[in-house]
Amino acid sequence: MSVSKNPDACPVSILMSLLSGPWTMYILWVLCNSGPARFGVLRHLVDGISTKVLTERLRMLESAEIIYRQYEPTVPPQVTYGLTERGQELIEILNQLNALAERWYGSEQGEHSNRNV
Repeated sequence: MSVSKNPDACPVSILMSLLSGPWTMYILWVLCNSGPARFGVLRHLVDGISTKVLTERLRMLESAEIIYRQYEPTVPPQVTYGLTERGQELIEILNQLNALAERWYGSEQGEHSNRNV
C-alpha cells in the first residue's frame, strides 16, 4: 500500500487508508506499548501475523515515516523498529482507542484490560 501523492486527495482519506491496513494499528499499538523492538520480538508480540505481512506493514509504515528502522550490522544482523516523532503523534489517539476498547470489552481481554498504550 502506498500513500497517495495526489495533492487534491483528502488528508483524512490518505491517513485512514494508511492506518486501516491489516495489522497496522495493532503493530503501532504494540510499538507504543512496548517501545522499540526487534523484528523477532514484534513477530512474537503481534500474535498471529505472518512474517510476510509483518514485513510489508513495517516497510509501509517506514516509508510513511511513522516508524524507523535501525539496522546494526552484527552477526546476526539486528534490526530494531520504533516510532518516529510522526508516529508518536498517534500515541494519544491509540490511548483513546485503548480506553474505548476497555469500556466496550474490558474484562474480555484479560491481560490487556489493565494496560495503557
